[in-house]
Amino acid sequence: MDDGPLWWPVQRLVEAYRDGSLSPVEVAELAQARIAETDPILHSFVLATPELAKRQAASAEAAYRNGRPGPLAGVPVSIKDAFHVEGHVTTLGSLAHTGDVARHDSGAVRRLRRAGAVFVGKTNVPEFCQSATTDNLLGPDTANPFDPGRTTGGSSGGAAASVASGTCTLGLGSDGGGSIRIPAAFCGLVGLKPTYGAVDDAGGFQAFTPFISPGPLARSVGDARYMLSVLAAGGTATPGTPAGTGLRRVAWCSNPEDRPVDPGLAAVVTSAVAKLAAHGHHVSQVELDLGGWEDMFGLLVLAEEGERRGHLLHGPHRLTTYQERSLRAAEQLDPETLRNARSALVQYRARVDRYFRDHDVIATPATATPAFELGHRPKTIADRGVGRLWGAFPFAVPFNVSGHPAIVLPVGFVDGLPVAIQLVGRHNADLDLLSLAEQLESGLNLRPFARLPSRIPAS
Repeated sequence: MDDGPLWWPVQRLVEAYRDGSLSPVEVAELAQARIAETDPILHSFVLATPELAKRQAASAEAAYRNGRPGPLAGVPVSIKDAFHVEGHVTTLGSLAHTGDVARHDSGAVRRLRRAGAVFVGKTNVPEFCQSATTDNLLGPDTANPFDPGRTTGGSSGGAAASVASGTCTLGLGSDGGGSIRIPAAFCGLVGLKPTYGAVDDAGGFQAFTPFISPGPLARSVGDARYMLSVLAAGGTATPGTPAGTGLRRVAWCSNPEDRPVDPGLAAVVTSAVAKLAAHGHHVSQVELDLGGWEDMFGLLVLAEEGERRGHLLHGPHRLTTYQERSLRAAEQLDPETLRNARSALVQYRARVDRYFRDHDVIATPATATPAFELGHRPKTIADRGVGRLWGAFPFAVPFNVSGHPAIVLPVGFVDGLPVAIQLVGRHNADLDLLSLAEQLESGLNLRPFARLPSRIPAS
C-alpha cells in the first residue's frame, strides 16, 4: 500500500500544507507523475493540465504562507470533461468538439478554483455523457483500476478511475442517470449525487437537464462532504442541515422492481444493511414501487439531445453508435408523448417522496453486478435475462428522476472487485445522508481498500 500524499484524506493534506511539512507544488508534481504512470493503462484522462496545476499549486502555497488558504487550497482535483475549464478544451467525449477551448469556467469549476483546488486534468467521458460505460471515438475505453480488463462504468468513469488510481484526491463528476454512483460503485469509491438543484453549474454543458447534479467522487465520506461544502456554496439550493446522530428508519429493498442481482453482491450488501441495524437504526424490508422511470427518463433525455445536438447527424464528424441511435430516435418523438412524459415526471416525484413519510432513508444495492469486462455488458444476471441498457445498473436512475440525494459507498468485494450500497435521503437532507453513510463506513472499517497498490498491473 502506498501512503503518499496523493492517498491522504483532504483534512490530513491541508493540515500538512498549513504546518509547512508538505508543499502543494510537490504534490502537484506527484500527481502529474502518477498520471504518466497510470494513464497508458487506464485512459482516465482526455487531457492532463500540468502547467495549470503548477500555477494553482504555487498560488495555494502562497495562500498558506499568507494565512488565507481556501478550503481546498492545494488539493489535487480532476475535472470531468463535461465541465468547462477556462483556456482548455472541453471535448464532451466527441470528435465534434476536440478543438473547442472554453472561454470561461462553468459554475462548479469556478467554485473549486475559488476554493484553491489544483486541477490535474480533464477526465474521460462517453460521447455527450450518453452511456453508462466510458467509451468514445477519441481513444481507448477507460479501464478499472481494480482490473484493467473491466469497465469503470460511466459517464464519470474517467473521474472515478483518476481518484481510485491515486492521481488526485477528489474528482468532479456529474450524475444525470447514475453517472457518479455507477463508477463509484465499480471503482470502490464514495459517490454522491446531491439533491437536484443543490449544485449549480452555470454556463456549463447542457444534457439530462431535468435530472442532473454535479457532485464529488472521493475515497471517503468525509472527503465527499468536504467537496460538497464547496460545490454547494452559492448553488440554487442548499444541501440541508444534519439531523444529528439519532436513529434512522431505513427502508431496505434488496432488488427494486424485482430486478435480478448478482448473488455474491447481494450477500455483501445485505451484510452491510445488518450493520445499520446493529447500530440501532430501524431497518425494515420494503418493496419499492419505482416502475415507470425508464420511459419518462429516456424520452426526456432523447428530446433534449435531439434539440441541442440533432444537427450533428448531418455534420462532418463521426458519432458513436449509441449517440447516432439516440439522435435518430429523437427525430421520431412527438409533442404529445413528451407532454405526457413531463406530466408523469411530476407524479413520479410525488410517488417516491411518499416513502419518506414513514422512512428517513432508502437503501438498495448500488448496482446489480460488480464491474464487468470492457465491451461486454451482461445479458444475464442470477440466471435471468436482462436488458443491455440498464441490466447491470438499474437502481441509480429512479432517484435522478425523483431528484432525491443519493450516495454510494463500498461495502466489500466479490471476486476481488468492489461492490457498494446506495443510500437515498429526503430532498435537501444531503448532510444527514452523509452522516449515516459515514457511520456505516466507520462500522465496516474498509478504508484500506480505498487505497490501491502504488503500481497498476500491466494489462
